[in-house]
Amino acid sequence: DSVASRYDLMNDLMSGGLHRLWKAFTIQRSGVREGSRVLDVAGGTGDLSLAFAKKVGKSGQVWLTDINNAMLAHGRDRLLNKGYILPVAQCDAEKLPFPDNHFDIVTVAFGLRNMTHKDKALAEMSRVLRAGGRLLVLEFSKVWEPLSPFYDLYSFKVLPWLGSKIVGDADSYRYLAESIRMHPDQETLKGMMEQAGLAKVEYFNLTAGVVALHRGYKI
Repeated sequence: DSVASRYDLMNDLMSGGLHRLWKAFTIQRSGVREGSRVLDVAGGTGDLSLAFAKKVGKSGQVWLTDINNAMLAHGRDRLLNKGYILPVAQCDAEKLPFPDNHFDIVTVAFGLRNMTHKDKALAEMSRVLRAGGRLLVLEFSKVWEPLSPFYDLYSFKVLPWLGSKIVGDADSYRYLAESIRMHPDQETLKGMMEQAGLAKVEYFNLTAGVVALHRGYKI
């Protein structure tokens, strides 16, 4: 709730604008086409939902979902301001209110890290995918080892300071750094996706592993 209104500004400041390139890469690797049905889990302020909406056209459908009402409302309003009326749902990723085998693409960007039972959330995302559908997980990951000391310094010192100055909330960005450190590394997350029933799982390290995009297919 405390960061929703300045979430996008903080993303630009924290990543130097790189988050836009990471998300554009996710769209590129998704295989989205006109008519696709897309579910954006933990979609927040709607960056991916907006990009997908531009691709699927009038014959497709994009659902924006988030567990947090403030983030979801901000994302909905942002999409409306840009002329896109998308269905939205406040829901828990571990209990998705959608039928089996429904979506062509499910994405979660910088949200899986915050889910308590990641295995349940991944299983739910797999459940709602149709056969041949793709799950894409864009998330902070394990950085290239030589950069680790500098990355830790940035994460645990600079990010909370930025949070305090920009949104008046250092704690949320201290939590961000802690949650990144606790998140599964690239190979572990790949295994978790395979355990959730996905096949041909691969990942792409972005910006020296600061972020990784995982992609898996439902068979």
